[in-house]
Amino acid sequence: MISSLKDLIEGILHLSESNYHLPVNLGNPSEMTIIELAETIIELTGSQSKIVYIQALEDDPKVRRPDITKARELFNWHPRTGLREGLIKTRDDFARRIEN
Repeated sequence: MISSLKDLIEGILHLSESNYHLPVNLGNPSEMTIIELAETIIELTGSQSKIVYIQALEDDPKVRRPDITKARELFNWHPRTGLREGLIKTRDDFARRIEN
């Protein structure tokens, strides 16, 4: 679902250096629900936040799994950073910024 910034920049560089001029999905094909994402963020940050459930929009996608086939075919790109690892790095980076 979520690629690290380094993964995304790598994908954008590959695309910009190629002769391909159509959209290419650079997302992470690991699917998870928004609830799973929220629970993971709460766990990793030690937050006391509560999850609030609201009615989904009619056009809200039921599947959030990007197809990165074109990125793999064109320049063998795929995200290398898993969600948990990326969230930990993000959390730690923000903590460092706040301390300084």
